[in-house]
Amino acid sequence: MNLNDLKNEWIDELTQPLMIAGPCSAESEAQMLETARRIKESNANVSVFRAGIWKPRTKPNGFEGVGVIGLNWLKKVKEEYGFKTATEVANAHHVFAALEADVDVLWIGARSTVNPFTVQEIAMALRGTDKPVFVKNPVNPDLALWIGALERLLGQDIKNLGVIHRGFSTYQKTKYRNNPNWQIALDFKSQFPNIPMLIDPSHICGNRTGLADITQEALNVGYQGAIIESHCNPDEAWSDASQQITPEVLADLIGNLKVRSSNLAGFEGEMGRHRTLISDLDFQLIELLSQRMKISEKIGKLKKENDIAIFQPERWKVITEYATQKAKETGMSQEFIEKVFKAIHEESIEVQNNIMIER
Repeated sequence: MNLNDLKNEWIDELTQPLMIAGPCSAESEAQMLETARRIKESNANVSVFRAGIWKPRTKPNGFEGVGVIGLNWLKKVKEEYGFKTATEVANAHHVFAALEADVDVLWIGARSTVNPFTVQEIAMALRGTDKPVFVKNPVNPDLALWIGALERLLGQDIKNLGVIHRGFSTYQKTKYRNNPNWQIALDFKSQFPNIPMLIDPSHICGNRTGLADITQEALNVGYQGAIIESHCNPDEAWSDASQQITPEVLADLIGNLKVRSSNLAGFEGEMGRHRTLISDLDFQLIELLSQRMKISEKIGKLKKENDIAIFQPERWKVITEYATQKAKETGMSQEFIEKVFKAIHEESIEVQNNIMIER
């Protein structure tokens, strides 16, 4: 059996689109129950309540989760409010504890997905389970690594599989905590259309402001749902406070989403995918241009300090020659590439000129 043989009827038994929500971390029984109660009372279309029991942190001495005791709080959430429950597992010990506590949905986090040994350990501990298991994309943009993690799970006879797109780490700081890099996620979806894919806007955005847009964009291109962090008092959260929202805000966000047709083979779905990729590339272009202009500022300061003229004809000659070369390599018109380079060069001169006249 391979990944394309999976049927994944299990997701049809859950609310569509599948919405998983709850706090980044379980902090106390009271916090868990209040968050669950308010999600329920807000009529948010949430069927699975999530909470981090074990929290892998970048640096030591931070809050790394309450541990096994939090599983009892998840049980109470299920008993009192009827939600299915979900949590992350990062080693065999986590798996055994979560299965014993009858957690309904498990996921493997981005830091674990990047390590084949860790995934293999988790897969062997989960062997034969019929519980849904989601795999988050690895922190680095490596499609093969993501697929490999799923293949390891399938190799242990785990068939109720899904994936979570949580974005990819980058050295450059952007408006996203983790760049969506839609191309990789959509490449996965094209190869394995039968495997449910959820969006994790909380970890992509790293803040509260972009959650709705990222979630809607994912639904536009056929994702089956989202996993969103919600906390009864987000500003006081023990982890990732800036990206969590109240249950009431969550209900509004979900209520305003528009679910698109699942027929991705149609014109609308195909157009949606292409537009998403264009938006992703446009964002990358703007980020690169911003970085370029920052370098132009540094060059402008050096020219000012050394009394060198801003415009250097030799430099413009090099740029035009480069434009001609790239036109031949890419198949784009030389005129178009020259226009682009000219606009960038003119803006760079303007940036440097502003530095020259500063006092």
